[in-house]
Amino acid sequence: MLRNYFIIALRNLKKHKVFSLINIAGLAVGLTVFWLMALYIADECSYDRQSANAGRIYRVVHTAEWPTGKFRLAPTSMPFAPALKKDYSEIEDAARIDPEGGGTLVYQEKKFETNEILFADNSLLHVFQYPFLYGDPLDALVKPQSIVLTKSLAEKIFGSAETALHKTLNFQNDAGPVEVTGVMEDVPGNAHLRFSALRSLPDNTTEGWQAFHVYTYLLLRPGTDAKKLEAKLPGFYTRYLQSKMGEGIHYNMQLQPLTSIHLHSNMEYELSRNSDIRYIYLFSAVALLVLIIAVINYINLATARSSIRIKEIGVRKTIGSGRQQLILMFLSESVLFTMISALISISLAAVLIPFFNQLSDKNLSLWQFGMFPTLGVLCSFSLITGLAGGFYPALFLSGFRTIPALKGQQGNMQGNILFRKSLVSFQFVITIVLIAGSTILYQQLQYMLHKDLGFNKDQVLTFHIPNPAVRARIADMKTRLLQNPLVQQASGASIAIGRNNIGSNGLKFEENGVIATSARKVQSYFVDADYLRTMEIKLLNGRNFAADHPADQYGSVLVNETLVKELGWKEPLGKRVQFKIDQEGHTGESVVIGVVKDFNIYSLQHKIQPLVLQMPPVIREEDNCYVRVSNGNIPAAVRYIESVYHEFDASSPFEYRFLDENFSDQYRSEQKQGRIIFIFTSLAILIACLGLFGLVTFTVQQRTKEIGIRKVLGSGITGIVTLVSTDLIRPVILAILVATPLAWYAMHRWLEGFAYHIDISIWVFLGAGLLALLIAMITVCARAIRAAMANPVKSLRTE
Repeated sequence: MLRNYFIIALRNLKKHKVFSLINIAGLAVGLTVFWLMALYIADECSYDRQSANAGRIYRVVHTAEWPTGKFRLAPTSMPFAPALKKDYSEIEDAARIDPEGGGTLVYQEKKFETNEILFADNSLLHVFQYPFLYGDPLDALVKPQSIVLTKSLAEKIFGSAETALHKTLNFQNDAGPVEVTGVMEDVPGNAHLRFSALRSLPDNTTEGWQAFHVYTYLLLRPGTDAKKLEAKLPGFYTRYLQSKMGEGIHYNMQLQPLTSIHLHSNMEYELSRNSDIRYIYLFSAVALLVLIIAVINYINLATARSSIRIKEIGVRKTIGSGRQQLILMFLSESVLFTMISALISISLAAVLIPFFNQLSDKNLSLWQFGMFPTLGVLCSFSLITGLAGGFYPALFLSGFRTIPALKGQQGNMQGNILFRKSLVSFQFVITIVLIAGSTILYQQLQYMLHKDLGFNKDQVLTFHIPNPAVRARIADMKTRLLQNPLVQQASGASIAIGRNNIGSNGLKFEENGVIATSARKVQSYFVDADYLRTMEIKLLNGRNFAADHPADQYGSVLVNETLVKELGWKEPLGKRVQFKIDQEGHTGESVVIGVVKDFNIYSLQHKIQPLVLQMPPVIREEDNCYVRVSNGNIPAAVRYIESVYHEFDASSPFEYRFLDENFSDQYRSEQKQGRIIFIFTSLAILIACLGLFGLVTFTVQQRTKEIGIRKVLGSGITGIVTLVSTDLIRPVILAILVATPLAWYAMHRWLEGFAYHIDISIWVFLGAGLLALLIAMITVCARAIRAAMANPVKSLRTE
């Protein structure tokens, strides 16, 4: 019997080609979108699940608040790991990593610049169970000056991973050679802890508890309840940290499950740029809504076509078909449509996935989770979608009574018409929300990319100076650079801003004539006397550093507006700042000589924080050079800067970044998400328009004779178009009224994630509604005009 039902479904498909094409195209696009997003979401949710120990690995993070500051830190200090392992029997092993292990690798005459190298305890290999190709993971990082390479880096250096073991490498500007003691498989892309090599962690036992720069991972024993262990950690603070951090601090240590870091962690100084579970929910909702629009199209067209099949239903009931058999027949037809759409969606996904990978910065494959599991899931999902989409039409069509059906009488159709209009409204509610959301997302991205950051980031490039000997000659390098008119300014600093990795310090400030007893957390880095001029940062009060004023190097600081406001200083010049100069607690003092206008050193997701600028106390701290170039010939300027750099350091590669690139990189994920939402919005509009086109086509066919009579009686094209389109445009107008508050609430919540953002304008929602209305009118009117222009003689002959 099922075979017979599918044959009937195929005959209906051939007989009504336009409606079949619209249904299949809409479902195919909806399934393709859903499939691609399912691959994306599955990849995001698969982060850090490769290790056999993944369920038992936790990262130690900590937060603290005190009257003058707070922190939320992913890194801890060197003593944490051994002390935790010693104090808590629930911990099987502990490991530390320090991300500052990169540099220029030298082998024979070849050099390889690689920054994805970590210092790590040997226990890290036990905790994460990395698969080794060569060497022994039990002791690969036990000896000092050992290094474990990933397969790709070993092949890059030696040509073959097999020959790498026990070879000797050197790090440029580092003391002593390192021995290759192991080669492991490459770290998967879906891991938050990514590296190309691991170096043995130096045994620095002199570091204090508050030098937060290493990351601590714990492997808990099987069966350990992490929450119960976490409840014991306040005792750890009391034993080791309270005396160092002082009174009045609310401190909390947490254990983050490894598998939750990528989507649920947003600590300061994360090892890699994490995603956000909110975006997973957003993409899941959008993909599901696009599919729902496609299913709504099917329901709408199936119920609209009820008058065509009413006599068929009457005949079938007369010859003995029961309602259950009719429902099964219509569900079979729906499943057939969905299965055909699924087959088409496989081809569409295969064609689109390279573009989707480029769009989302992923490396997804069509059969990422295996061909048979993927086909099984797709078939199951198609079956469920087909049954869900066909359920209401099957109930509706099988419910006609036999005698009226044989006469072609449909009975009271008001409920059915109201249901169809509601579905059209729902489609366009989704569409309008997506249009408004895409517009606001684009406006916010443009705002972030072009907002005044308090300095001029255009035509400024930065480069790192790895060689300490070259840093000692940075003044000579700047002089040499300024000899070319293509270089406008040059300066030195301890960091390159815009990468969200600026350090913070706890400093004590003068309040009411005395140094405060509690430290205030501020951002701080070293700059030279040319920094403000190079960056075009405005000095609001006082004076700048002076290169010919030796006291400025040790006894003067510049502060920003935010710090002055938070401290309530009426006259900031001459105020004292106290800072630690060593681990033993010795302090030094400087005085404020100037106040600079607030400027962003982080992306606009972050609020401007109190800032203190100091001159480098020692030459090695001035390891980054800022150069402002003329916009007349930037390539020539870059070539000149490179030539000057190699005059001072012929052996190190010249690697530079423009500041505007540093800041735009921080918005890369938002840009990717914006592009994905825009494309999905376009597809949602396309599918919704397909549905409207199908409905108006059906309406025209049903009213062909009526249209012919009206034309004979004198109706013009405008009147005919109005007649056909009115009932289908009204639901779109209703959708505008419903979608506007929904879109406003959703985008208001999204913008709250940015410290600086645009104000939402009502014109965005009006524009989104009008655009949706215009698209709907074009779709409807295009078909209605064609019907209105048809020959009325042919229309009157229609049966």
